[in-house]
Amino acid sequence: MPRIAYVNGRYVDHRAAAVHIEDRGYQFADGVYEVCEVAHGQIVDMRRHLDRLDRSLKELGIAWPMQRSSLVVVMREVIRRNRVANGLVYLQVTRGVAPRDHVFPPAGTRPSLVVTAKKIDPAASARRSESGIKIITVPENRWERVDIKSVGLLPNVLAKQQAKENGAQEAWFVDPDGTVKEGASTNAWIVTRDGVLVTRPADHGILRGITRTTLLDVARKHGVRVEERSFSVEEAKAAREAFVTSATQIVMPVVAIDGHAIANGHPGSIALSLRAAFFDIAEKSPA
Repeated sequence: MPRIAYVNGRYVDHRAAAVHIEDRGYQFADGVYEVCEVAHGQIVDMRRHLDRLDRSLKELGIAWPMQRSSLVVVMREVIRRNRVANGLVYLQVTRGVAPRDHVFPPAGTRPSLVVTAKKIDPAASARRSESGIKIITVPENRWERVDIKSVGLLPNVLAKQQAKENGAQEAWFVDPDGTVKEGASTNAWIVTRDGVLVTRPADHGILRGITRTTLLDVARKHGVRVEERSFSVEEAKAAREAFVTSATQIVMPVVAIDGHAIANGHPGSIALSLRAAFFDIAEKSPA
């Protein structure tokens, strides 16, 4: 069955889907995006994802491309047309199409909207969590507004490629003071020797991950002590556990940082227990 995409008011064959060459997302990375997991025919944490989309649009002064309720209808229709029971639904909104100019286009320029969905195998992610992933660290070189989920991801792309070339699956951005910011496509966590769950505050300097937010709820419900504070690369290497979170991976244990094994080099019990409990707490909406 061919994949179907939604592009600016039309459902089209994924292979034929296209945007105008002067779309500001293409010209300037002038746009934002969201990715929601679809699990067992339900959209996970959709309300929180759309709330964050609203914030990102406001921070960049981009109008909603349609009413929020209408966007939900489009998301569900794209999921339905692609027969996705387990997978991802991706939404991208840009400032629209206009003659190339750095300043904003005239008022009334219609934002562009693209929605796609694809199937993923949840068993593959589960198998990966049983062995864990390796990460490398890279210097922070991104703009300061990483709290906006912008499509401008070139530093993240380069960091991911560097990780791949070094036999790892993720890269953590590190500030000049040696503290970990976040991953190229994930939030970063450690578990201290005392069993305390630590992640950097999301007030500034990192993206407020939706999976991150939900996992904080999961941890508190299960009595895991949480500290939102910075931690260094050295503290992470000495930690009892480390892991990352994202909508595409939920909770993924980290077994090595820059070639240094974390604890015994195997996924930690707290990360795996939080992963197992995630869907008991996450909000689910019919797809």
